[in-house]
Amino acid sequence: MKFRTEIEPSPSGVQIGYENRVLTLGSCFAAHIAGKLAEAKFRVTANPSGILFNPLSIAAAIRSYADPAPVGWEELGFDGEVWYHFGFHGDLSAPTAEEALARMNAARQAGAEALRTADRVILTFGTAWVYEHGGEIVANCHRKPAAEFSRRRLSVEEIAETFAELLEGPLEGPLAGKQIILTVSPVRHVGDTLPGNAVSKAVLRLAAEELKQRFGCVEYFPAYEIVTDDLRDYRFYADDLVHPAPQAVAYIWEKFAGTVLTDRARKLLPEVEAVVAAAAHRPRNPQGEAHRAFCRRQLERIAALPEMDFQSETAYFRRCLEINS
Repeated sequence: MKFRTEIEPSPSGVQIGYENRVLTLGSCFAAHIAGKLAEAKFRVTANPSGILFNPLSIAAAIRSYADPAPVGWEELGFDGEVWYHFGFHGDLSAPTAEEALARMNAARQAGAEALRTADRVILTFGTAWVYEHGGEIVANCHRKPAAEFSRRRLSVEEIAETFAELLEGPLEGPLAGKQIILTVSPVRHVGDTLPGNAVSKAVLRLAAEELKQRFGCVEYFPAYEIVTDDLRDYRFYADDLVHPAPQAVAYIWEKFAGTVLTDRARKLLPEVEAVVAAAAHRPRNPQGEAHRAFCRRQLERIAALPEMDFQSETAYFRRCLEINS
């Protein structure tokens, strides 16, 4: 007997290997996937401007990376405690304008470099509901009074056309030549009400399907469906009943690795994970010969994996040998 409808994603037309450079943008679920890729030593940059919830703010961030003009003083706001920018997450706000500008300009430059070098881009759409301030869609409301904003829901066409322009604009779009993986975040936006969240996710899913049908470089990974239709149980949510629990994130990562990573990357993954786990191991006798031999074996293992950046792990194992020499 079967008690759940397990989803087996089809092999992705967009593959990620250790030779690729990845940029992930979007909701906090994009950060989860980026975290898993980083733990596995893939070359990935996640959300330079901070978490971005709606597709048009993601698109605006991409444009700002493609033409990285410095953030100006006149773009900042002050709420009595911190200086903020409607195009950046609150994590980049700061008590002084100088510090806020430094953080935001560093983030924009990091995004510009990541966009320039990335050949794989993962975009996670979180909500189709947007807030406008002065006629412009904001990425974050920064706890400003709701009366200062107007709220509306994006249309499928608005999202699809915005990203079509990024992929094939009149001049070469900033995403042209890159392989794109789209996902819809499984995070439930209960602030929009559950019916409003359902409509929002439907819009995002249709927009993703439209882009997949129009562009051969675009693939869709069913993270949303895996949580809502496969796991389908509150035990796979965090205590807030909104965000996926760590167990759900790990399950999605397994599905992602099995369908998106290249054959070679999947074969190398256990070796990479073993090195990372070894660096986290704390020996019973740090000065013993057994631990010295253990560290030497790990350095040999790292030497056999030249494609990955094991800088911190290498430093740790070498330091252990030096201390004991």
